[in-house]
Amino acid sequence: MKRSFGVGGVAVLAALVLGGSGCSSKNVEAQPRARTTGDVSQYYPLAVGNRWTYRVNGRDDKPVSVEILKEEDGYFHDSQGGQLAVDAYGLRDPKRYLLRAPVEAGHSWTNVVSVSSTERYRILEAGVRCESPAGTFDNCVQVEGRNRIDEKATLINTQTFAPGVGMVRMQVDVETKDQRVPQTWLELTSWQVRPQGGAGPAREATPAG
Repeated sequence: MKRSFGVGGVAVLAALVLGGSGCSSKNVEAQPRARTTGDVSQYYPLAVGNRWTYRVNGRDDKPVSVEILKEEDGYFHDSQGGQLAVDAYGLRDPKRYLLRAPVEAGHSWTNVVSVSSTERYRILEAGVRCESPAGTFDNCVQVEGRNRIDEKATLINTQTFAPGVGMVRMQVDVETKDQRVPQTWLELTSWQVRPQGGAGPAREATPAG
């Protein structure tokens, strides 16, 4: 696979496992589409020390952790080589917006990441409940990104964000004319983030066992 895209260091992880066996499951419950109010920054809390642990298929379910190590040149740098920032328009890395306001179902935008690569993003659902091994979260948003690989196939990256937590799931598929083939997925198993503004103890969840 020549192209990959996603959230910070987690995008790097997804690219590493794109050749692995895939599975497909829908972790976002179907609910009436609704607008989600609030700052885009709430969907991916950025502060040094915040960390997330994911289960990645194709890696014998070995957990992989992403921790924000430093803030430099306007971006928060993580342990997997990712860089993220929030500006007046939304959540972004150096090449693309991953989530843009307004956070409402149907909102779409385009990222031109190179001369030959254009990614098209769309919010599929907003204000929905989502589940992962780390817990059940309300008012989540699900975003789909599409990047055409060639004339026959499109890479589809679907990400689910929970407010105050971050990304709880990423699924990567390849779509051809006749079928959509799962490539890999990541799901949140534990997390620890500082509250916005840095006041108070960090919020965290680590499932028992």
